[in-house]
Amino acid sequence: MPNVIQPAPVPTDARFAIIVAEWNKNITGKLLDGAVDTLVEQGVADERIDVAWVPGAWEIPLVAMRLAESGQYAAVLCLGAVIRGETTHDQHINRGVSMAMLDIALEFDLPVLFGVLTCNTLEQAIHRAGGNVGNKGSECAEAALQMVGLLQAME
Repeated sequence: MPNVIQPAPVPTDARFAIIVAEWNKNITGKLLDGAVDTLVEQGVADERIDVAWVPGAWEIPLVAMRLAESGQYAAVLCLGAVIRGETTHDQHINRGVSMAMLDIALEFDLPVLFGVLTCNTLEQAIHRAGGNVGNKGSECAEAALQMVGLLQAME
């Protein structure tokens, strides 16, 4: 039987950063609510959660890098909503943001969670921000907690 590495409990002094894009705020605000609610329900004190609003998804990686550099956070959650329009603009945003976030996670050995919705329609985004497909902000927070615990167990 293989040895399965199980996540350790998240340290009570762990801090979490959440970056939220203001673009499509009617969607991203719900993602933020889901993320904060999940972290608090899992025992993270409200005062250990820092939220930074940025204009849009494109600005998320710069702030994520600054927060990662600070060494203060157990994880950085990145929330946004990029909805396809009439051009390929969304594809460029999504690709750039996702690749930058991956680079930051690897450079700083830190969970940087991709909670950016990449939807074809506003309706799809609504369904993923607390609608019939769940809340991807909450799922992002759950993944952050699991990754923090797993990395803790691997030390």
